Amino acid sequence: MSKIKVAVLFGGVSNEHDISLISATNIINAIPKDKYEVIPIGITKKGRWLFYPGDVSLIASGNWDTHPDCVPAVILPDPMYKGIVKIVDGTYSITKIDVVFPALHGRHGEDGNVQGLLDMAGIPYVGCGCLASAACMDKAVTHTILEANGINMAKWRTVLTSDLNRLDAVCEDIAAELDYPLFVKPANSGSSVGVNKASSFEQLRDAIKLAFAHDKKVIVEEYIEGRELECAVFGTENPFASEIGEIISCNDFYDYEAKYILGTSGLSIPAEIDSGISSEIRAAALKAFKAMGCSGLSRIDFFLKKDGTIILNEINTLPGFTPISMYPKLMENMGISQPELLDRLISLCIE
Repeated sequence: MSKIKVAVLFGGVSNEHDISLISATNIINAIPKDKYEVIPIGITKKGRWLFYPGDVSLIASGNWDTHPDCVPAVILPDPMYKGIVKIVDGTYSITKIDVVFPALHGRHGEDGNVQGLLDMAGIPYVGCGCLASAACMDKAVTHTILEANGINMAKWRTVLTSDLNRLDAVCEDIAAELDYPLFVKPANSGSSVGVNKASSFEQLRDAIKLAFAHDKKVIVEEYIEGRELECAVFGTENPFASEIGEIISCNDFYDYEAKYILGTSGLSIPAEIDSGISSEIRAAALKAFKAMGCSGLSRIDFFLKKDGTIILNEINTLPGFTPISMYPKLMENMGISQPELLDRLISLCIE
């Protein structure tokens, strides 16, 4: 029996490029090689697509794209071919693929763009579809849909680029409505990139300007004091939710530095919370997963306030697969090893 050919996409043009490299390395190493043939396709920070035939260890270090045997390779949108076109010395060849694992985070990776390409190509892929990916990536859209479905989220306001010419007045209105401290986030960004906490008018104004470096739309949310809890969801029509994990951040909040640079934040799996609270969070995670039209996998993040109120923070449709990532660790806690998890994810999208 021939092996199933899995194209693993990694890298990309987003500010989460480096995290994607680490996720892809772990995914490629863990995919059961007796069942799957891996075809690594890297995307440089400038957007070039390259077939990478080298040592997997060079991906995480960021040195993969200088490998002498890298060749241009792109996925054709024509469903007749269902494959990758490699270009070598002006000669084109097509490699058939059965499924794509987009180990991409952020812009053009989990925002529906690559999912739309794969839909056109007629190639099954791991994770949420085009619409759910785009909706979950945009925090303002996520707020709108989930709040319409009765799910608690932080109070928030949107700031657009057209507001920059009256930013002082906008900041005053936001502060009067939400009060300090506030969190400022690019509407379309992950891994807490571009997220800042503002405790004054000046900090709010500066944080909004900084957030616009990452997106054309910014959201400002009220500060929620509470424990940071996360839940892994797997499946399609009948998804299941994992036990709850807790983030013990080494910083004031769980930002990019706390996640990936300092390395001193902790994970508590399962979280030490009341069983009733755990059940309530799992139910909210499944409700949100279905409301957003998610499929395959998602990591859903919550705050638990001291009074027991549960606030949904965000949905990540392509959660990290790094050694410290919560999604695979939560699944391991359920007895599902990473190789088994990847096998299940690939099989699920093929079905």
